[in-house]
Amino acid sequence: MNTSVAEWEKKTAANAATAAKKQRLRDKRWTIVMFIAPAFLVYLLYIIYPIYGTLYYSLFDWKGGPDKTFVGIANYTRLFIEPVFWSSLANNMKVVLSSVFLQIPLGLLMALLLFSAIRGLRFFQTIYFMPFLMSTVAIGMLWVFMFDPLSGAVNKLIGLFGFENIAWLSENKTAMAAILIVIVWQYAPFYMILFKAAIVGISEDLYEAAEIDGAGPWDRFSRITFPLLVPTIVTSSILAIVGSLKAFDIFFIMTGGGPGNATELLGIYMYKQAFIHFNMGFASAVAFTMFVLAFLAAGIIQYMEYARKKKEAL
Repeated sequence: MNTSVAEWEKKTAANAATAAKKQRLRDKRWTIVMFIAPAFLVYLLYIIYPIYGTLYYSLFDWKGGPDKTFVGIANYTRLFIEPVFWSSLANNMKVVLSSVFLQIPLGLLMALLLFSAIRGLRFFQTIYFMPFLMSTVAIGMLWVFMFDPLSGAVNKLIGLFGFENIAWLSENKTAMAAILIVIVWQYAPFYMILFKAAIVGISEDLYEAAEIDGAGPWDRFSRITFPLLVPTIVTSSILAIVGSLKAFDIFFIMTGGGPGNATELLGIYMYKQAFIHFNMGFASAVAFTMFVLAFLAAGIIQYMEYARKKKEAL
């Protein structure tokens, strides 16, 4: 009898402990859900829903009013045969290339200079980062004045070397190059900060051990610094490519996509279709195509980085 009571009490205690454990797990899950819910709702409202809305409206012939006509993929069919779309995409690719092969390397170089033995380090750090702190509108207007063909500082500078004045923003051959110079000048400091933070995180013990083994500055950079900066380079590349594919403001301020379509990007093309020609459905197709391109680019880079890490782990 006593044995049965003891077993019953032990079983009851075990069931109570199990029930308490399950309750704690449920409370923990609800706590997690309550903390995640606000951010998830914001993400759902401002990211997921606009993407869905853009796709939805891209399937209609819609002028922005209450009436819209379902046309299926007709907007996309029209988009892919539009010469302006392909020229705009080509211009975006030029921005992508300048971002990856100019902004990021320049940002890395500036970050490395901040760790060199130079005087006035804080001064240079402030000067380097100042362009990124300025308003894009202010930067656009500033460089419009600097590229002025008659009284601009750029033409006065090249005039000292015997060159004639150039209408930088009014000629097809120079307009894109001029704006790319501005973009590199504006955003290279952002990547400088990313690389500086990553370099600070590298242990000094590695450099000391390499120096003891007789490694020079280039060996320390190529065998220690650069390999440990690869994740930061990947992140920077994703930010640069996605940002370049959705670029709009500086181009719109400085040239409005001109002269002709020489500096027109997908963002400007979408803006003109939506708010000048009121082809909201077609503009939505342009916008969704921009999203798909950016998503694919980011996904490909992430997959390449995953494959690299998996190969290193083997």
